[in-house]
Amino acid sequence: MTALSVPARPEEDASLRPVPWQRMGWVTWRQHRATLAWVTVFLGVLAVAMWQAGRQLHSAYATALAACQPPVHSLACPGATIAFDGTNGFLGNGFLLQAVPVLIGAFAGAPVLARELETGTFRYAWTQAFGRWRWTLAKLVPLAVALAAVAGLFSLVFEWYYQPYFVAANQNLSLTEYTPFFPGLFDLRGIGFAAWTLVAFAIGALAGTLIRRVVPAIAATLVAYTGLAFAAGTWLRPAYMTPVVTSSVNVPGSAWVMSQWWTKGGKFAFSGWPSVRLLNQYCPAGPVGVGPGGKPKAVGLAECLTPHGYTQWTSYQPASRFWPFQWIEGGWLLVLSALLIAVTVWLVRRRAT
Repeated sequence: MTALSVPARPEEDASLRPVPWQRMGWVTWRQHRATLAWVTVFLGVLAVAMWQAGRQLHSAYATALAACQPPVHSLACPGATIAFDGTNGFLGNGFLLQAVPVLIGAFAGAPVLARELETGTFRYAWTQAFGRWRWTLAKLVPLAVALAAVAGLFSLVFEWYYQPYFVAANQNLSLTEYTPFFPGLFDLRGIGFAAWTLVAFAIGALAGTLIRRVVPAIAATLVAYTGLAFAAGTWLRPAYMTPVVTSSVNVPGSAWVMSQWWTKGGKFAFSGWPSVRLLNQYCPAGPVGVGPGGKPKAVGLAECLTPHGYTQWTSYQPASRFWPFQWIEGGWLLVLSALLIAVTVWLVRRRAT
């Protein structure tokens, strides 16, 4: 029977002196420096591409701002606004970049343990006085910290690139309603990008430990991360703080509108857009004005219905809550990442070879 076919439990052998943590860190670096290198190069190339595209975007914003300077807008204002809104439109909503954290987690996190568990080389590592849980921690923690740090640096370029969209939205220079809570961008701004990259790595490491095969672990990471991101954006994020409820039609344009409904005589009348019958009865000419993206202005609709006893109510999250939301989301993602890594360590220590 060879050494590679014998279950190794060096932590139970008192005659073996544990390898120092700094030596284990050096081994981790030697084994996974290629992973750190490709992640750094990947984000570096992406950052350079965003910087070059961002220069065009910032230039288009400056042109639109000069053409639409209040109180007098020049004839070039509409064209400049359209040109700005169409600059790098494929990156504008951020959904394309949503794949970056999960790609890092799948291709950097899933193989960390799965490759050695699949090939059986982990048995040799355990005979070198590493110990199961120390071997796992030495692999996961330094890599997780390094990847989160690199992702945090990349998010600075990301934040700079998208800044004109949010400023332009406040100045009505954009046809799209970009708010601090814009669904494709919120989890990639601030500390969100680093936090989601960290949890993607932790998901990948756990998937690799459970499945013990690299390719299926990568697929499982993609599915699990997608489900978590969808659940966070759909159910968790709206519940971080109690929304503000107001009957004013002048809701700030930067607010995240959760829901809108109408009452009449203190009783619920309808939610969303009124029926065709109601519009024909009270707003035969249609609401006054159109907002960004072709959406009817709530103010115009209120001018039709309010004189007839209807009151519009809006539930929203103000833009001032952007950073509290970021810290809440970053906090629970950090806790989840630590929990996933702890579960991974426990599985490696308890699971038979």
